[in-house]
Amino acid sequence: MSSYENILVETRGRVAIITLNRPKALNALNDLTMREVVAATAELDANPEIGCFVLTGSEKAFAAGADIKEMSEKSATQMYTLDWFAGWDQFTSRRTPVIAAVNGYALGGGCELAMMCDFILAGDKAKFGQPEINLGIIPGMGGSQRLTRAVGKAKAMEMCLTGRMIDAEEAERSGLVARIVPAAELLDEAISTAELIASKSKVAATMVKEVVNAAYETNLQQGVLYERRVFHSAFASEDQKEGMAAFVEKREPNFQHR
Repeated sequence: MSSYENILVETRGRVAIITLNRPKALNALNDLTMREVVAATAELDANPEIGCFVLTGSEKAFAAGADIKEMSEKSATQMYTLDWFAGWDQFTSRRTPVIAAVNGYALGGGCELAMMCDFILAGDKAKFGQPEINLGIIPGMGGSQRLTRAVGKAKAMEMCLTGRMIDAEEAERSGLVARIVPAAELLDEAISTAELIASKSKVAATMVKEVVNAAYETNLQQGVLYERRVFHSAFASEDQKEGMAAFVEKREPNFQHR
């Protein structure tokens, strides 16, 4: 595994833990952090021995936003020609499941990064928001799109227009967060959940991620048909044979991830 400046990467069995590590900047997402997260997850995604990622920050902040100092003096032409933030699209293309473990602030780009993950586990003190309007700008890493899909138009519009933060309980009620965990137990619970996912067939987990994400892009009829075709293709895997044999024989499956 490569060495990085703004993130920490470790593996525990089939789980990879990626920690945003700019504590003095509350893990503000600068260009280097983006490039490091993209590079680390690309390397891990290609590793057949890794079955799930956990992306986390510190107790105080998952990520308090994009790095404003880095952007503030740029012109529209520079932002456009550099296609600022486009690199995050590579992160969202990862096929391995990704859990966001959010403690503290997940604001602006931090909230957007959490939403790029497959689901969010939140510490009970977590705060989410899209406060870009307070800077005279709008979300730029997918916030207006993913937040609307997660919580609906009314709440997304209110959050983006007012910059209001929501706490973990409101985030869970609204559908942004999968579960709330006591802050001190968050990382352990996220790793435990990742270990459970990683113990399943990686082939099937990749398929699950693909078909659930397809629900964003298709109508119901097309989505159901797509799911059925991917379901059919699962029968080409060794893991399907092992999983069903184990069920019939009343034993635990021994998946080989192929």
